[in-house]
Amino acid sequence: MSKTKDLVLVSLFAALIAAGAFIRIPVPVVPFTLQFLFTSLAGILLGAKLGGLSVLCYIALGLMGLPIFAGGGGPAYVLQPTFGYLIGFAVGTYVTGTLASRGSCPTVKRLIMASFVGLLIVYAFGMVYYWLIYQFYIGTGIGFWTLFLYCFLLAVPGDLALCGVAAILGTRLLPVLKKGSAVS
Repeated sequence: MSKTKDLVLVSLFAALIAAGAFIRIPVPVVPFTLQFLFTSLAGILLGAKLGGLSVLCYIALGLMGLPIFAGGGGPAYVLQPTFGYLIGFAVGTYVTGTLASRGSCPTVKRLIMASFVGLLIVYAFGMVYYWLIYQFYIGTGIGFWTLFLYCFLLAVPGDLALCGVAAILGTRLLPVLKKGSAVS
């Protein structure tokens, strides 16, 4: 891909992730958004480096004060218990992109597995960060069962479905992106 096309795609996915933050289904504690769909697609379609870069751009814009996170924005957002999920998005996107790009022809099965691994990373970072903020910053602590229930169990079913959606879209869009690269 050309550098201009790379910049456009990284910017596009940063914008899609931001838009995904505003498409919410309210569940207690951690809102269900479409951010994971777009971070997973960024890894699948752009690869590890560019996909991860798109998430880092999104995070940087939010920390600079743009209200593009699910709960607002600004530098103080790092003290929000849910900020760990954003860190997880960056790492998860990188890993998803790495796993998705192995081999010559992506299959739905491989892309679903790459998305699942990325999802596990997102939740691992999110839950650990949530626990740390409650334990050491807020000072109230949170029990394991409560953490598991609200930060994983209630939120994960929708994200599991998004793994399938990302895999199906990825198998359909990757050939289009590669075809566009051959023309450039």
